[in-house]
Amino acid sequence: MRLLYKSSIRLLFSFCLIFPLLLCSPLVVTAANEEAIFAGGCFWCLEHDLEELPGVSSVESGYSGGTSSSPTYRNHFGHQESVRVKFDSQKISYPTLLRGFWRNIDPLDNGGQFCDRGESYKPVIFTKDQYQEQEVENSLDSAASELGVSRDQLKVNIEPAKVFWIAEDYHQNYAELNSLKYSFYRFNCGRDRRLNELWGDNAGRTATWAD
Repeated sequence: MRLLYKSSIRLLFSFCLIFPLLLCSPLVVTAANEEAIFAGGCFWCLEHDLEELPGVSSVESGYSGGTSSSPTYRNHFGHQESVRVKFDSQKISYPTLLRGFWRNIDPLDNGGQFCDRGESYKPVIFTKDQYQEQEVENSLDSAASELGVSRDQLKVNIEPAKVFWIAEDYHQNYAELNSLKYSFYRFNCGRDRRLNELWGDNAGRTATWAD
């Protein structure tokens, strides 16, 4: 009995030492959490569209791509309206997220997106590492094939990720907090009409690429 008691005490002591390490280990807690940064016209719209995807934990509106510090809505020259997507890669892969991005933009237009024109609204994929770079390259071919165009007709810029500056509070969750204004803006901008023209039944979806 005394031997069994000592063995139990040692086992309990070992468990008490290991359990906190398991809780705090970044490999256990954060291994599946990843980020992606996209620009695709109005950040209100792209935020709303991408946060609907299963496996996406959050989407923040902001500015990226430029060189100035602390850009604002009134002064973000050189930056694009962008979104930072945080996602669980065990629930949605980066290639699947890319499909959701492509099908929520007009990749044939680099002068802006839909009714929003100019440098601030051109589409960009900001890549964070070699894995993302390779998957974006793969997606270019697949998107062109689905649209029935040559790859050089796609006007989406591919750039290394730069600093993402989060936008003002009133831009966050705009579609949810200002649903009437948002719906009116989106309809008048013709975003959904153009997406349906381009992508058909796959508009806004993450389904596998069509041949």
